[in-house]
Amino acid sequence: MSKSNIEEINRNIYDFKNKDEYDFKIKKGLTPEIIEEISNQKNDPDWMREFRLKALETYNKLELPTWGPDLSELNMDEIATYVRPKTSLNNSWDDVPDDIKDTFDKLGIPEAEKTSLAGVGAQYDSEVVYHSMKEDLIKQGVIYTDMETAVREYPEMVKEHFMKCVPVNDHKFVALHGAVWSGGSFVYVPKGIKVEVPLQSYFRLNSPESGQFEHTLIIVDEGASLHFIEGCSAPKYNKVNLHAGCVELYVKDNAYLRYSTIENWSKNMLNLNTKKAIVGKNAKMEWVSGSFGSKISMLYPMSILNGENAKTEFTGISFAGKGQNLDNGFKVVHNAPNTSSLVNAKSISKNGGICTYRSLVRVNEIAKNSKCSVSCESLMLDDISRSDTIPTADVRTDEVEFSHEAKIGKISDKTIFYLMSRGLTEEDAKAMIVRGFAYPISKELPVEYAAEMNNLINLELEGSIG
Repeated sequence: MSKSNIEEINRNIYDFKNKDEYDFKIKKGLTPEIIEEISNQKNDPDWMREFRLKALETYNKLELPTWGPDLSELNMDEIATYVRPKTSLNNSWDDVPDDIKDTFDKLGIPEAEKTSLAGVGAQYDSEVVYHSMKEDLIKQGVIYTDMETAVREYPEMVKEHFMKCVPVNDHKFVALHGAVWSGGSFVYVPKGIKVEVPLQSYFRLNSPESGQFEHTLIIVDEGASLHFIEGCSAPKYNKVNLHAGCVELYVKDNAYLRYSTIENWSKNMLNLNTKKAIVGKNAKMEWVSGSFGSKISMLYPMSILNGENAKTEFTGISFAGKGQNLDNGFKVVHNAPNTSSLVNAKSISKNGGICTYRSLVRVNEIAKNSKCSVSCESLMLDDISRSDTIPTADVRTDEVEFSHEAKIGKISDKTIFYLMSRGLTEEDAKAMIVRGFAYPISKELPVEYAAEMNNLINLELEGSIG
């Protein structure tokens, strides 16, 4: 029987790159003088300038993680932390420079805005270059803008929430983010407002040997609802790029938020992102996550269930090919009675790729009558790939329902033989198994909203005889 190969994701649509032209690029490294210069370039208010400098002090005090993938190749002296493109913020695609507009055209973002989205933000390197939202949402009081505009126009709301959900001392790369953050999205949905059509932000890193540090801050007020989508990609270079963004989500009492994200960085990217949500009484937070790119990923979204009857669900899939080490997972803290969490995580590894599911479930003593169910499944497509499951459960009350199920395995030769006996080729049989494995996750991803996401979720499972 000839050996068949499941193709990795076809990245041709994402690996195109523009000439590294910019209006301003900070010198490489991480010093107080560099932080001051970023603050000057962004015309920060005094409180933000002081915040950045204190974050740098915290960064210098904290150590690199001693667990997970090896981060020794990261040298901040070789990373430019701020790159401003040759354009300002625009509210019309026609005003965006042709080379940048062409990038987002290829990724399908303008078309998705026309057909499937209520608002779009597009970031190129360190700055948001385009932003728009439908007029009816503006009339309802919904705010959707870039973070710099929010700092200037909604200072009290930003001060109250900025890096309170994700404190600067959380870990070394959160502190780094606090010092050099740039760009990102700010969303506020007023009480009782239901945003029926999703909002989407897209982040594109073009400049080599640089980092992207966008900050996303979303507040869904009492009784309101929102679906927010984030996508990201970058072309491949021969040297390390760094992504250390931060996502803070506040889901107030009786509110609902679904946050869908596609992490599709190139294989020279270190993706060290941090995402957390604080969930109020009778509120629900849903995470839908796809992790397909980057050389190294360390990403563990977290829900903190602070209100009685708060709920969270996490649905995620990762795909690691040759040279990739994707260390992903989910964390949840049950901090009130009658809270519930449901986790469904899957991973696929091939050609020596490494997938790790690393999780934390904490049920505090006050969280009586809470429920938690965790399921993680890993599929290896060959004998040289690796998959690990590292769950942590910290349950501090007996009045709880808790279950954890983990499965790790390879494609069954018997299953392939059975499908081939029904007329399928070996490659089609393998592709069918992989698609079936991924389907419970992929059906939750917002593929109908953007061509870029659709290309990812299809996973490019075209086989070739080798």
